[in-house]
Amino acid sequence: MKQLFDQLSYRCSKEVTNQYSTSFSLAVKMLKPTIQGPIHGIYGFVRLADEIVDSFHEYDKELLFSRLEEDLELALTNRISLNPILNTFQEVVHQYSIDTELIDAFMKSMRADLNKSTYETIEDYNEYIYGSADVVGLMCLKIFVNGDQEQYDKLKYSAMKLGSAFQKVNFLRDLKDDMEVLDRTYFPHLNNVSFNQHTKGEIIAEIQNDFDEAYIGIKQLPIEAKFGVYTAYLYYTRLLKKIVNAEVEEIKNNRIRVSNPGKFVLLAKSFVNYKLDLI
Repeated sequence: MKQLFDQLSYRCSKEVTNQYSTSFSLAVKMLKPTIQGPIHGIYGFVRLADEIVDSFHEYDKELLFSRLEEDLELALTNRISLNPILNTFQEVVHQYSIDTELIDAFMKSMRADLNKSTYETIEDYNEYIYGSADVVGLMCLKIFVNGDQEQYDKLKYSAMKLGSAFQKVNFLRDLKDDMEVLDRTYFPHLNNVSFNQHTKGEIIAEIQNDFDEAYIGIKQLPIEAKFGVYTAYLYYTRLLKKIVNAEVEEIKNNRIRVSNPGKFVLLAKSFVNYKLDLI
């Protein structure tokens, strides 16, 4: 029965989320149960693409990614895939009318990671972030508003800003691995310039502005999504604060983290603010 396979597919996507990101899986648990599955479906798909370009170094990444593109197209066309992750994703895409433009932009940015190592202009940098992060926020927003196009249009800008902020924090947190393992530099701020206190300050100011713009939209999210998204927002702003307080050399040589106890403190703070309507 297709229904049984679909249930298995959703469980696979949920397991991918749980295994790869304790912070994101914690935030998803704070969403209304009816939308947790679709969000797992989106995360599972984007993680699958990201793993190909970032982790499978001993394999032919170009071949694997091209095969993913082909399988994705078939899944969207046929409304089924024997790959459980793609099967869940195609169902979410059709159920919530997610625009193919968002998917295409995401795949374009992921493919760029196969060969592109530097982003020399602000335009290239923004295009990559749009495809790798902003569109993921917009896919999730499609689920949060559940077909309300007016609300989607109203919150679209803030959702993109939140995606941008998350991605830029990830870039700073992963600076060491991106440079040393993947030979990538995403920030055009670092073209012909070392990562120093000045460039750090420029990047952090940019991220803080993104968070400020994103928070306006978070306050207006539907009740089903607000607690979970706010929890993720608190986690990433806390991560940014740790980066702000870290020395340049520490950022260049270590991956900045929020401890598991720290995550649960943030969850408690999120819950209190949510219940007291302080968001």
